[in-house]
Amino acid sequence: MSKKTSKSSSEILCDAIVEGMQENKANEIVVLDLRELDGAITEFFVICSGDSDTHVDGISNSINRYVRKNLKEKPWNIEGKTNSDWVLLDYVNVVGHVFYKEKRSFYDIEELWSDATRTNIPS
Repeated sequence: MSKKTSKSSSEILCDAIVEGMQENKANEIVVLDLRELDGAITEFFVICSGDSDTHVDGISNSINRYVRKNLKEKPWNIEGKTNSDWVLLDYVNVVGHVFYKEKRSFYDIEELWSDATRTNIPS
């Protein structure tokens, strides 16, 4: 008899953030699993890009709506909404990062956390 593995609440939240990103056609979605890293500040980073400040704003709004509707959760903190270069949605155990494409390459979070398990989400 095999054991059924169920997803943790952080994994479910991570999936919901990805869905929220996909609803607004986010580009280059990547999930970084930080659970095995010493000193990690959260369990997951979910990162994506938008083509304009309007697109970045729309993606962040889509994430917020999707997670609130489906999981009844609100972010603990949202930063970057005023300039929409990099919007961070902090759900404590999962952090969503929505970058304007040029800012994403400048900050290069994927390289900073390169020892994390990386999952590229297909478009």
